[in-house]
Amino acid sequence: MACIDARGLAKAYKTTVALDGVDLTVEEGRIVGLIGPNGAGKSTALQAILGLTEYQGELRVLGRNPWVERDALMRDVCFIADVAVLPRWMRVWQALDYVEGVHPRFDRAKAEAFLTKTQIQKKSRVRELSKGMVTQLHLALVMAIDARLLVLDEPTLGLDLLYRKAFYDSLLNDYFDGTRTILVTTHQVEEVQHILTDVVFLNRGKVVLDCSMDAFESRYAELLVGPDRVDEARTYRPIHERQLFGRTILIYDGADRARLATMGEVRTPSLADIFVAVIGGAP
Repeated sequence: MACIDARGLAKAYKTTVALDGVDLTVEEGRIVGLIGPNGAGKSTALQAILGLTEYQGELRVLGRNPWVERDALMRDVCFIADVAVLPRWMRVWQALDYVEGVHPRFDRAKAEAFLTKTQIQKKSRVRELSKGMVTQLHLALVMAIDARLLVLDEPTLGLDLLYRKAFYDSLLNDYFDGTRTILVTTHQVEEVQHILTDVVFLNRGKVVLDCSMDAFESRYAELLVGPDRVDEARTYRPIHERQLFGRTILIYDGADRARLATMGEVRTPSLADIFVAVIGGAP
């Protein structure tokens, strides 16, 4: 059974189309990056998946209709937004007490074990913690819940590099076990590329790319050529090109790497490069 299965998912706010017939399947046990520019429809898609907004089309999350069966669904789903919602007056131990009291699948010992790896004190109030520490606390609470789906919406927004790296390291080492599913949206594409199993590009409410990272690495190629080979390289129909220190970098979708290698240096482009090529369009 797919963890998330959407067919013709649509949502409009008056004259603004947020989702325009999205078809999307997320299998269980995958880490999927949902990536797109501002206004692409990412937040609306997450709201639909979490049962926070009505929609048109078909949508099943863990076999349930999220709008109709949200209460049951939330027993198996956890969510971290870009802005922590923990009350600022609350102490850390009170946050542990609260989640333990309201969620039947919360493992307090696991949360406390995670917090021992941080500098967070149980007696501290949320308002006394840095944003990075609040995110760590939020992560500790969420990772201690035996959820089947974890949804992350810009989870490291505003954090410094050390906290961002620690966040994703914890996600992989302490939470992901190969059976749980993680759906993450972020603008920091380079930082999540190494953890993703699949990537989905969303633009203007439509899916414009949906592939596994294994397919991504074999599908796209980047060629670095000198001025004397640019015209020849362009005959192979690159989807994007840019200049760098007097040389030209061209990106190809499905081109023969062996042929490209006769003209210059070939390598696999980054996810950010393909994002620019697909969303930004060729210059």
